Amino acid sequence: MKGDKHTGVSQFLLLGLSNDSELQPFLFGLFLSMYLVVVGNLLIILAVSSDSHLHKPMYSFLSNLSFVDICFTSTTVPKMLMNILAHNKDITYTECLTQAYFLMIFVGMHNFLLTVMDYNHFVAICHPLKYMIIMTPCLCVLLVLRSWIIIFCFFLLHILLLIQLTFSIVTEIPHFFCELTLLIKVATFDTLFNVNIILLYVSSILFIVFPITGILFSYSQIISSIVRMSSSASRYKAFSTCGSHFCAVSLLYGTALGVYLSLAVTHSSHESSVTSVMYTVVMLMVNPVIYSLRKKDVKGALRSFLTKAASGP
Repeated sequence: MKGDKHTGVSQFLLLGLSNDSELQPFLFGLFLSMYLVVVGNLLIILAVSSDSHLHKPMYSFLSNLSFVDICFTSTTVPKMLMNILAHNKDITYTECLTQAYFLMIFVGMHNFLLTVMDYNHFVAICHPLKYMIIMTPCLCVLLVLRSWIIIFCFFLLHILLLIQLTFSIVTEIPHFFCELTLLIKVATFDTLFNVNIILLYVSSILFIVFPITGILFSYSQIISSIVRMSSSASRYKAFSTCGSHFCAVSLLYGTALGVYLSLAVTHSSHESSVTSVMYTVVMLMVNPVIYSLRKKDVKGALRSFLTKAASGP
């Protein structure tokens, strides 16, 4: 089919997870349930905001992470649910690019926040006496704010290059959302195709490789500091401080790595869309349990908030 550059009226088709009509009600119920669980992160944000004892760097970063998880899931799942209800797979060109843009933003911000949270643990365990001097409220705000600005601007460049590519009149995307790599893959090859590929590699290094490297380095220092502690009580406190974060990071990157390694062997687009659910939705469901519900102070704040909400003004 001849490729024509999109002007906002062309059509994209999200092929989704399955073409089986009998399976659609099950998928709708499953994803709706998972989405509601992720949106439950809003309760954590409200609980942390309402409790002055939790106005600390770690919980500030946790609130931002919960917000990013909600936004990430809200960018993909509602459109999928709407398409299932309407029995169609359409998504407009503008909607597709907008979805891809915000997906990149929230994925990048998720990785940055994990790195910042890891740095917070590194300072708390390796330099406890300097913690209050280093992790000031001003620094915490600047770390998050600068991350948002950098990510917004960098991925805007991605989109500006992406709109220069050409696509077929009806472009099929073998996924349930518009992913940047798939959009580049289904585009018609032209002179700007290689530029998009190069920028994709650069973004992977900046927003995946660098954060992972920083996290691994920090944890090597953290583990070294914990081993040198003479008191078992101090070691237990240090492990409890960073254990949840280490568990979440290991599950996220471990799952993503396992998915991409398996896809490198199978090269199946259908398996790509199915397995990506693990780290796009399922992992975001696990985060509140790992980060918040295992911490007594967060559970206490959540109970207090729900009690006040139930009793009314």
